Parts: sequence; C-alpha cells; structure tokens
Amino acid sequence: MKPYKFTAFEPTGELIIEETWEYENDDEAKQKGEAIIEEKGFSNRTHRLVNSSGKLVLFHV
Repeated sequence: MKPYKFTAFEPTGELIIEETWEYENDDEAKQKGEAIIEEKGFSNRTHRLVNSSGKLVLFHV
C-alpha cells in the first residue's frame, strides 16, 4: 500500500481537510478516492489527491 494525500479547500484557499489515504496504485486511488470524496461531500469543492511522488491523481477546481 502506498500513501496518497487528499486535501480540500474553501474558495478563499483556506484548507478544509487534509488526510492520508492508502491504495495499491494510482488507478485504485482514482477510483476509490472519487467515491470517498463524494461520500464526504467534497466533490464540488476544490480538492486534490496526490501520490507520494507528488503526481496529481485527482484534481477539481
């Protein structure tokens, strides 16, 4: 399992949440991450999910 950092922001740029999630790979992170983001109610907020190398896996403005 590899760590992925999820962050969500207010329109002002203020950080709402920052969590570390673990997935096997980027494909799993994208698929399962989208579901968790929807579940937590952040799909319409600015958010990003990056892998441990800093590569964007998900991004929404």
